[in-house]
Amino acid sequence: MEAARSATLDDVPAIVELATRLREQVAAFRGSDLWAAREAKSGDLTHVYSELIADPHVDVVVGTIDDVVFGFGVGERERLADGRLLGVISDLYVEPDARDIGVGEAVVSELLERFRRDGCAGVDAWALPGDRNTKNFFETHGFVSRLIVAHKRLGDEEA
Repeated sequence: MEAARSATLDDVPAIVELATRLREQVAAFRGSDLWAAREAKSGDLTHVYSELIADPHVDVVVGTIDDVVFGFGVGERERLADGRLLGVISDLYVEPDARDIGVGEAVVSELLERFRRDGCAGVDAWALPGDRNTKNFFETHGFVSRLIVAHKRLGDEEA
């Protein structure tokens, strides 16, 4: 049975493995190099995710099947200039074999409930150009585009 729950420090090795796979998956899409340099968690991932789990202002949620971790998500909050809170799903990954059976849905539903509880005005999540599966996943949960970031490389424009 699929479910989602708060991550514990015992889950960190599984989360680090999933986060590594997330990076491998994302590497196939345009913009992944800048995502890795700007948005992705960096450094010692064991330390990074342990700190996030300990942070009372961040939700690290694992998706499970029969209590075995198959996915995870990180929910952060950003204070907007007008004082409202914006929820941000900064990390989300589910093992391919556990997709389409409810693990990702359980993780996102849990994060959305926590954002609602905290009074967030909305929730942002990302998908890189060409990653239709991620885009479609979020759209099935009611997410719509609110901002398109255009980018132009300078210097080595073929990179």
